[in-house]
Amino acid sequence: MSDSRLTLITGGAGFVGSNLAHRLLSAGEPVLVLDNLSRPGVADNLQWLRARHGERLSVAVQDVRDGTAVREAVARARRVFHFAAQVAVTTSLADPHGDFETNALGTLNVLEAARRQAVPPSVLITSTNKVYGALDDVPLRLGDEGYVPHDPHLAAHGIGEDRPLDFHSPYGCSKGAADQYVRDYARSFGLDTVVLRMSCIYGQRQFGTEDQGWVAHFMLRALQRQPLTLYGDGQQVRDVLHVDDLLDAMLRLDARLPEVRGRIFNIGGGAANAVSLRRMVTMIEALQGEPMAVGHDGWRTGDQRYYVSDTRALQAATGWRPRVGVADGLARLREWLRERAAPAPAPLAPAFAGAGAATPLHGTEAA
Repeated sequence: MSDSRLTLITGGAGFVGSNLAHRLLSAGEPVLVLDNLSRPGVADNLQWLRARHGERLSVAVQDVRDGTAVREAVARARRVFHFAAQVAVTTSLADPHGDFETNALGTLNVLEAARRQAVPPSVLITSTNKVYGALDDVPLRLGDEGYVPHDPHLAAHGIGEDRPLDFHSPYGCSKGAADQYVRDYARSFGLDTVVLRMSCIYGQRQFGTEDQGWVAHFMLRALQRQPLTLYGDGQQVRDVLHVDDLLDAMLRLDARLPEVRGRIFNIGGGAANAVSLRRMVTMIEALQGEPMAVGHDGWRTGDQRYYVSDTRALQAATGWRPRVGVADGLARLREWLRERAAPAPAPLAPAFAGAGAATPLHGTEAA
């Protein structure tokens, strides 16, 4: 029988996971974090959680590819937030097999563990805009602030959930397979599941690299006065969303289960929080009061010139809207990174060494 109070967060020492754990623990709810602690910076997040919340926090240093460990953790939970993932396109290209094991098989392990409980816990998973592919068929023009769709409706609202799936890169395939499994387990087995296809999430406790977490990576380079490389022409547009707004959406969805069972929602900052990479650099330079050294390199596999989330379905289902604007969110991120004395950028995630290798478990899907 599931513990009537406990929340399991896989990848719970990561960026989004540690923020959610902190919010729930601060409200007096016990949380179990399952994380293999392989991603740079997550051990610091876990130490921070332990220092603040003590015995209300339980920790399982385990990997989602370990079916036994997952079953033991899920058996204690009334709900599961599944964030553990391999999060970089580049890493998936280096080892597609390892990427598949973590993202697709790891998710299946969670779903099967949930299905086999006498009272199955709910499962909310974070997916990615990469399931829509490179969006090469979307006609774009170059505006004053980056790429803009020719279609005025698309420019006003962004990409909706009715967009056909077109997995691009092994990462896109593994995350796409995972989000379809989660959706189908609601239909086939009656589990209370929800999928959030995320755009670019940023905020406190994010350790950004070139491969993942680009907003924090840009800010770190500025704080350290280090050169920044923009891949492509830098006119790519993304809708950025502060992590506090993401958590609000997650908890609203959780409160509406099983009403939203089996649904998939796009989530990001929407058109009001859409910025190009070049514009982000300009905003960071304004905060810093000095220019950044910016170089360029070629386009990367699967990079979308334009992606903005149409969040109207999520708004209609929950009443949610983002509250943290880009300027405010950047200022908050900068302050948090300065308080941490602007640590050196984390190294890029290594290729997998085999089935038993440590795999970075969760960050946030980004550019």
